[in-house]
Amino acid sequence: MSLPSSVRRAPRAYLSGSSAVIGITAISFVLTLAEIPRGDWFTLSALSLSSGVAALALMGAAALLGGRLRFVEALFGGLDRVYLAHKWLAVWALVFASVHFSFPALLQEWETVTILSLPRFYMRLVRQLSLLALGLIVLLALNRKIPYHRWRLLHKLSGPLFAIVVLHWLSFRNPIELESPGGVWLATMSTLGLAAAAYKLLLYRFVSNHAEYRVVNTNPGPSGLHLELAPVGKPIQFKPGQFGFISIKEDGLREPHPFTIASGRGGHVHFVIRNLGDYTSKLTRETKVGMYADIYAPYGRFVRPARAEKEVWIAGGVGISPFLAWLTDEETNDLSHATLFYFFTPGREFPSAARVEELAALKNAQFVPVSTGPNAPEFSERLERIVREVGAANVQVSFCGPKGLLEHVRKELQRLGVPESNLHFEYFEFR
Repeated sequence: MSLPSSVRRAPRAYLSGSSAVIGITAISFVLTLAEIPRGDWFTLSALSLSSGVAALALMGAAALLGGRLRFVEALFGGLDRVYLAHKWLAVWALVFASVHFSFPALLQEWETVTILSLPRFYMRLVRQLSLLALGLIVLLALNRKIPYHRWRLLHKLSGPLFAIVVLHWLSFRNPIELESPGGVWLATMSTLGLAAAAYKLLLYRFVSNHAEYRVVNTNPGPSGLHLELAPVGKPIQFKPGQFGFISIKEDGLREPHPFTIASGRGGHVHFVIRNLGDYTSKLTRETKVGMYADIYAPYGRFVRPARAEKEVWIAGGVGISPFLAWLTDEETNDLSHATLFYFFTPGREFPSAARVEELAALKNAQFVPVSTGPNAPEFSERLERIVREVGAANVQVSFCGPKGLLEHVRKELQRLGVPESNLHFEYFEFR
């Protein structure tokens, strides 16, 4: 069920992945150095200890961001940006962990404490497992060649692996007492990370916002599938342009995958799914009417700009889905101030350009099909004409598509003088 509000309010500042990494690292180093003599600040031991604290704090933050928590999504401005920050937090955690394990993190003259005493053998075992755990977590984050179903299964180990890292801190002799600011910082980040990991691993599927649906129509296309589902009970409420995670309740199809909700009328939801990998190919091939699915939603912040003089929508391939939701939004009657550019490969477009043009005509939106690539004159010339007519500052651009097309659009907008803040997009991939 679609909510009436489908326009984006005035832009606000969100937390970015880089600012999260820098902030957490800075806090970790400052609090660590406060616990050791000033004369030892520029030693390798101080660097090693500070890096270890930063690595654990970053890992805790990464676990927190992986929990799909609503307040975290609000802080970063969308789940796509949350997962991007999640990945880089883990990467930098491994960088600092490598420094920590490369040099001794202790000087003999430091006063040290052990929060949890372990036999020497187990303490050394935990130390080695900690580095192995961090390496495995980052490998999962960066290696896109791992099939999704295996990647997801291995990624579930992140929580238990993080618990090993926390155990290393608790059993390691160091000058940071638990009651000190540095100890409170580590305890807080560890607790948040472990709690978020436990929530995602054990509780998410039971307590998160989701609903059961039944497949009522499947319409295969040349390179994908149009899927329509009806709610079994109370439908999910969402804003046009948002997405959800679908889990078909059949063997081999249960992996939750994110897809944009292409439209929703009368409680029904529609998805346009392209054959882009092993799982999506299997999904489009094996999903049948009568099957049941759990949909976890809504997520995302891809909604229309409020009171824009001119809207430009740019879709690449399956990136047409959120714009289908905007075109079929029952709360919107006139889109004469919007122009939709649809980039597609002839013979593989789904839905067809003709069908999208029909939907655009119903709301008086301008439609421009582009089948010859981003350098096509029908795109650059039409975009330049729009900017010249209304002024660069008055053009609000919404984009959904692959990264290569996004970079080309950015260059075009920069050439035409359209402010970067006028470009709204969500990252196309989570891994």
